[in-house]
Amino acid sequence: MLEVRAIHKRFTPDKEVLQGVSLSVEPQEILCLLGPSGCGKSTLLRIIAGLERADQGRVLLNGNDITEMPAYRRGVGLMFQDYALFPHLNVAENIAYGLRMHGAPASERRRRVEEMLDLVNLEGYANRSVDELSGGEQQRVALARTLAPNPSLLLLDEPVANLDRLLREELLEALRRILKRLKVTTIFVTHDQEEAFALADRIAVMRAGRLEQVDVPATLYRRPVNTFVAAFLGFRNLLPILAWRGPDTVCTPVGDFDLPLESTSERSAVGSRLLIPPDAAVLDSAQPGTRYAPFTGRVVAVTFRGSVFRLQVAPEGKGEKPVLHFEFRTRGRERLPAQGELVQLWLDTAQMRPVQEG
Repeated sequence: MLEVRAIHKRFTPDKEVLQGVSLSVEPQEILCLLGPSGCGKSTLLRIIAGLERADQGRVLLNGNDITEMPAYRRGVGLMFQDYALFPHLNVAENIAYGLRMHGAPASERRRRVEEMLDLVNLEGYANRSVDELSGGEQQRVALARTLAPNPSLLLLDEPVANLDRLLREELLEALRRILKRLKVTTIFVTHDQEEAFALADRIAVMRAGRLEQVDVPATLYRRPVNTFVAAFLGFRNLLPILAWRGPDTVCTPVGDFDLPLESTSERSAVGSRLLIPPDAAVLDSAQPGTRYAPFTGRVVAVTFRGSVFRLQVAPEGKGEKPVLHFEFRTRGRERLPAQGELVQLWLDTAQMRPVQEG
């Protein structure tokens, strides 16, 4: 559906914003460009839309080279973070704007506006002023306006960044449902990992103008390719690997672990850090199974987050060693450990992964 080939972009002589980015997007796929501020993800989106010009590289849409094509001829829909609704037009007129610019007759505009209002659950809102709408309603009007001309490719720049958490979660679910129902190929930009996992079929993690990893969400979470990707996804337990004893036993500052590595290639591709996910620990007095390694530590801090609680635990009897961060689901019955308490944990070695430094 879409290919970007070796895209380079500079805004100043000493700073290359994009450094040879190549990426492909399949038909009907929802792809997320995920990365920290300033990594180049919005610039790449604007180059695909035709709002910026690449210094080098090509952009192909459905096999056609659109690198030099002006934005208005690309058939691409772009929804901005601030929605950019027209305050002097009502809801229906905002949604119909793109159709009118394309010369659609009045009857077609009315039919399409009704379809879009039904799609985004805003029936009866046609004659309202956009100033009367909530942030979530404005977001849905902006989406309806972008989808009304039936673009071949939809580009979303931080589509729910301005909304509160509960509304953001609701709209992400609705947005994915709408995009899948319409079967529209979509690229969206965000710096929020939860948004990316909730909406995307694949996620492309960017850093300093380069792609670090492109994968489906489950693979990205379970097998980050390096410590940058792991840290950006929120993993904090990245322990130095001090040595390997045999092919599968890893030595770290908090103890040795026998890893059930799945392949010869994984054994040979050992890295310099051991990733222990925050949910890899069981807080219990009984050993849950043979793949679990015992870990005794003292609680440095405990944080209650409603459905989960988080522990920071320092290994007992090992001096100044890394503090580990773990997360547990609350069942409403357990007593939360207190700060300073000694706890027995069991760590699931099947979830641990060697990760390359980088």
